[in-house]
Amino acid sequence: VQLQASGGGLVQAGGSLRLSCAASGFTMGYYAIGWFRQAPGKEREGVSSISSSGGSTYYKDSVKGRFTISRDNAKNTVYLQMNSLKPEDTAVYYCAAEVTTHQYYVGSRDEDEYDYWGQGTQVTVSS
Repeated sequence: VQLQASGGGLVQAGGSLRLSCAASGFTMGYYAIGWFRQAPGKEREGVSSISSSGGSTYYKDSVKGRFTISRDNAKNTVYLQMNSLKPEDTAVYYCAAEVTTHQYYVGSRDEDEYDYWGQGTQVTVSS
C-alpha cells in the first residue's frame, strides 16, 4: 500500500505547478483524499481535500481561487493544480487517504483520521 506524491519543484511567484498523488495497493475510489503542507518551522496544515466521488471539495481560505483539486479514480490518482503561487505556499506537500463509505465526504480536518500518507513533495516559490 503506497501513496506517491510528485510534481513539486521550484517556481517563481505567479507560476503554476500540478501535484499528483498516485495510489498503489488499494483502490483510491473508496477514499477521500487530502492535501496537506508543512512549511519550515510550522505545523502541518490541511490545504484541500476531495470526496471519493469527486463531487465535494474543500479548500483552505488562503488557496481558494488559486488551487483546484481533482481526481481520476480510473487512474487511482488525485491532482492538485496550483496557480498564482505565492512565496507563502512554499512547503512540503503531502497527500493522504481516508477510507469512507460516503461518496460526498471530503475528509477530516484531523490528520489522525487518515489511513495512508504519501512521502511528500517539495514546493518552493521564489519571490
